[in-house]
Amino acid sequence: MKGRRSFLVTPSACGTPLLRHPVSVSGTRAAGRASSSSSSSSSSARSFVRHLGLGRRWVSCGASEGSGEEAELRQLIEENTKLKERIAELEAFIGREELLLTPEASEAASEAPEVTEEVVDYDSIDLPSPADAKPFWESIPIRTQSGTGRSEAQGTKVDGFQLEVVHLTAEMAPLAKVGGLGDVVTGLARSCTARGHNVEIILPFYECIDEGLLDDFKFEFEYDVPRGYEWDGQFQVGSLKTQVYTATCEGIKMVLLRPDWSECNIFKGGRVYAGSYNETEAYLYFCRAGLEFLKVSGRQPDIVHLHEWQTSAAAMLYWEKYNKEGLHKPRIVLTIHNMDNTGECRAEEFGVTGMSGDMFNTVEKALDERTIGHNPERLSLLKGGVVYSNVVTTVSPTYAIETSTGQGGWLSGTLAEYQSKYHGILNGIDDVMWDPARDLYLPVPFSTSNLKGKYFLQKYVRSGLGLADPVQRGERKPLVVCITRLVPQKGIHLIRHSISKTVEQGGQFVLLGSGHADGDFRHLAEHDFKDHPDVKLIVGYSEALSHFLFAAADVVLVPSIFEPCGLTQMVGMRYGAVPVVRRTGGLADTVKDEENGFTFDGTDEGSLDGALCRAIECYKTRASVWEDLVVSNMKTDFSWTQSAQRYLDLYLSL
Repeated sequence: MKGRRSFLVTPSACGTPLLRHPVSVSGTRAAGRASSSSSSSSSSARSFVRHLGLGRRWVSCGASEGSGEEAELRQLIEENTKLKERIAELEAFIGREELLLTPEASEAASEAPEVTEEVVDYDSIDLPSPADAKPFWESIPIRTQSGTGRSEAQGTKVDGFQLEVVHLTAEMAPLAKVGGLGDVVTGLARSCTARGHNVEIILPFYECIDEGLLDDFKFEFEYDVPRGYEWDGQFQVGSLKTQVYTATCEGIKMVLLRPDWSECNIFKGGRVYAGSYNETEAYLYFCRAGLEFLKVSGRQPDIVHLHEWQTSAAAMLYWEKYNKEGLHKPRIVLTIHNMDNTGECRAEEFGVTGMSGDMFNTVEKALDERTIGHNPERLSLLKGGVVYSNVVTTVSPTYAIETSTGQGGWLSGTLAEYQSKYHGILNGIDDVMWDPARDLYLPVPFSTSNLKGKYFLQKYVRSGLGLADPVQRGERKPLVVCITRLVPQKGIHLIRHSISKTVEQGGQFVLLGSGHADGDFRHLAEHDFKDHPDVKLIVGYSEALSHFLFAAADVVLVPSIFEPCGLTQMVGMRYGAVPVVRRTGGLADTVKDEENGFTFDGTDEGSLDGALCRAIECYKTRASVWEDLVVSNMKTDFSWTQSAQRYLDLYLSL
């Protein structure tokens, strides 16, 4: 076991953000906003910034004791020089923010475009059938409504300052989307771009990427990425040719990095995360490639925003190498979307980055404490990211509390230790992509002022899936929809139970999901519920079908055992559904029992029954109450506006 050392470091002095008690200027800036005088806030903020850097000596991580007064004096001079540079950067940030206080900036917002209500002849639209040659979601009718433009910039206030933000990520919707990570990256980047900030996303060039989704796609240049390997028992550092492509997608600037596929198979394969390559090696390479790209291209962004374990090593590499080699300006933000995978990595595996993993193999840095005493001990890339990043966020306030107070598994101790830089910011949803009044997947629109479209889409979906139409029978049956990954986290035993319970209570159930635990559901679909008039189980995923199901749903079911944030319940509410959720993580932050949905606490079937049965009973017996709930949920603002503001505040505080 490696020994535990105690040290205090700031990025100002030695380029390492291992802060026990990090200091930020955010509190001063907030006070400045409340002040009636922008000049007084500027003066006090600058005074505070100068107080940060003067007259305080910091000891560099890993530095030996001073070897004489002359050496100590040189060290102090170097440290003061770096402190002055940091002060200049902070003053520049403050200057940018002061622009927000001007009347011109506060009056810059333009009116959001109105959506013209479409006159729809519902009787003229043919209903689909399960016998059709193509499923209805693969034969999407073309909408001609004039108000279906996808420009989020219209009606968005442009900030009076501009930040340079680079996201390093393994996913980005719709280009490379597996789960909510891709949606979050796109939503946050789009929102910040619309507010006038210069945002780029650096993404692996997966072989499976659909280049048809890219605009202005072009090859830029090729460069060498350092790559470590073992040769004849010795650690060597070579290089891997990497190609840089640029494009835009969803209005966001993209940089795609592709390794030379004649030398390796990294990122080759038919799906994201499903290639024949070693994923740990691939994302370690990607972290080094992303930082090397910033260096060779001369970029100095204000913020490098990392996501999940796949890019956590970039924080470690940045502060131990790149910050010392000229890439000095960026500050590092890490967002934890899900702690299910912490990026386990042997020290020798880390060597693919061209740097030895041994330097991180201590409890204070990245050692996975679960492996202490094992042979070999291992690193956790996510832990390393937490330790080395200037700020760490997760995707809801409740999940931040849960994960730092024992429910984050073995990493809870690390998160508690760095709690002063750990923040929970609720995800938003992309209200451009998810908008029932403009959704291009749907044959008809609907809104709070006209729910006829939703009722028609329920009939349309039931017809296409082969479900009975309760309206024709004079019945009132809620359509319960579950759109999920079929993995233990999502409460698969509760999902399985809810199918029969919904039918027993007089409802209909539709599942759209896939995952490594989908075998039971395939069996149920092919046997117990085959051709059932009230149940349709679809094992797989379709983005188009998900839009139809959200539009048709009366209830969305999210019975997760743990849920960092969850987007399903928010999208469902925007489309007029009422959520039934387990009260955990972001589900607890967004759904309040019998206010906008129905919640339960336990992980057993009986706990689920209480909430699900209350929802079905309310739908069946209190129609006017239910419709009021539908309208109220559709009006709830789950857009990225507020969440993006919180991220921008954090960016500025660094």
